[in-house]
Amino acid sequence: MPFKIISSQCTGCSACEMECPNAAISEKNGTFAIDAKKCTECIGHFDEPQCVAACPVDNTCVIDTSLARYKASA
Repeated sequence: MPFKIISSQCTGCSACEMECPNAAISEKNGTFAIDAKKCTECIGHFDEPQCVAACPVDNTCVIDTSLARYKASA
């Protein structure tokens, strides 16, 4: 499942944006958002999602359970 950013908790610090290996994070209206179509959960790049690792506010980058899990192409 791709990640999403809880906008009400996002401080707009931009720590996550540069850490995303898929350029899935961008600023919108003063907070950051993750493009679900680009998010691969960092599978194949890192052991843990970099948005979660970089975010200074706990539980701001979370799994979006409303969307299907990312599946790497074979």
